[in-house]
Amino acid sequence: MLIDQPEDLTLDRAPIELTRNLIDRLNTTRYAVLSALRAGDPVYGVNTGMGAMSKVRLSEPEQAVHQRNLLLARAVGGPPWLPVDEARAVVVARLRTFLTGDAGVSAELCLQLVELLNSGVVPAIPVEGAGSAGEIIPLAHAFGPLVGIGSVLGGGDAVAAPPTSFQLGPKEGIALLAGIPGATGRAWLQLSQAAKLLEQQRFAAAAGIAVIGASRDPYNPLCGRGDDVLTAELTRLLELAGPEDEPRSLQAPVSFRVAGQVIANVERSVRRLADAVERAFAGVTDSPAFLDGEFVGTAGFHGIDLAAHCDQLVAALTHAAEVSAARVHRLLDPAVTGLPAQLAHEPGPQAGLVAVHKKAVALVHAMRRLSLPSAIGSVETSNGQEDVQSFSWEAAGGLAAAVRLAREVLACEVLAVFQATALAKRPVSLVLQAFLDSVAAVVPPIEADRPFGVDLHRLSAKLL
Repeated sequence: MLIDQPEDLTLDRAPIELTRNLIDRLNTTRYAVLSALRAGDPVYGVNTGMGAMSKVRLSEPEQAVHQRNLLLARAVGGPPWLPVDEARAVVVARLRTFLTGDAGVSAELCLQLVELLNSGVVPAIPVEGAGSAGEIIPLAHAFGPLVGIGSVLGGGDAVAAPPTSFQLGPKEGIALLAGIPGATGRAWLQLSQAAKLLEQQRFAAAAGIAVIGASRDPYNPLCGRGDDVLTAELTRLLELAGPEDEPRSLQAPVSFRVAGQVIANVERSVRRLADAVERAFAGVTDSPAFLDGEFVGTAGFHGIDLAAHCDQLVAALTHAAEVSAARVHRLLDPAVTGLPAQLAHEPGPQAGLVAVHKKAVALVHAMRRLSLPSAIGSVETSNGQEDVQSFSWEAAGGLAAAVRLAREVLACEVLAVFQATALAKRPVSLVLQAFLDSVAAVVPPIEADRPFGVDLHRLSAKLL
């Protein structure tokens, strides 16, 4: 992956290489930064202390070790650690922000991040305990290994960071700790997961609509008037479910009728978060940032935009999971489907999928607890210097958990519609049949009770 502009950098795992042109631009900015620092004016975190100690000026010897020291005492976290893909996303996002030039770091530091990413090794970054106005604690863990501090993940376990000869230059330690690359990278990663989940939600809902013989009236694209996203969702659901000339009832249960509105809400939330992620990458998040030849203190670390849109997507996914679990319940009801109770081949001697619905209920309950807005509950720290937080790091973590739980709820619905379709033996659209075939490739036919947790795990891990 050849990188000439910051936006060229993606979460793709292909080896990364910076162009000579980009390295030259970084060198030019770095020269200007070092020239400006030689003037001796106070620059926060470079020749001064941090936080409540920002009025303390540092001597030349103190400045020589200060940038590495910034990573030391702030690494107060511990296990559990971020999963490998999330930890890598944090590093990628940090590199992408550095490539704008706002941080004024050296090309050498950027190349160190490239080397880290290409190595396949990731830093051990704590899941919990950010607790600051920005992300200083997790970022201290993320980038301490560059200078031999902290741990990296090897084989799933944290091992001591290898010793290194790399020396941080002026402003490079504070630059590693600045902004919100953690929340940005983690939210960025979840966008691709949510988009895949969204497509599978469509298939599951359409399969349920088809198998219960629901009236197709609610999916008429004319019902989406004034809402392009909803119109597109209704059109897609109608295509997937296919026509129904003899609906079982005038109106299906609400959980089936509102499928278009629910999925459209998730899609809008995904789009809005994608826009917030792009704003975070395009905006100024470093502080102090080197802008137009001057050091400027900023508030770009206050990730309320990201936090709010992560929270919004969590709420949308939670509502979608509630509706999904309701559809599972309805699929177990012969009055709705005309199929054997609980989708068992022999109701009574066999329990069927009743416990699958119970699991879905428990998962939804867990998602509801994630739906509390993350940015609520600021607490003063640093002797009052930091008196509010956005908790964007926690919001991104909540989103990751919500995506995982939503995937597991969807697996419950997919298993239910798979069994219902097999029992109904009704023809479905070619596209929907291809989806059901993909399910059949993961789980075998259900002819009797078995440990369905194995099937749900396979669906969640391999298909959804």
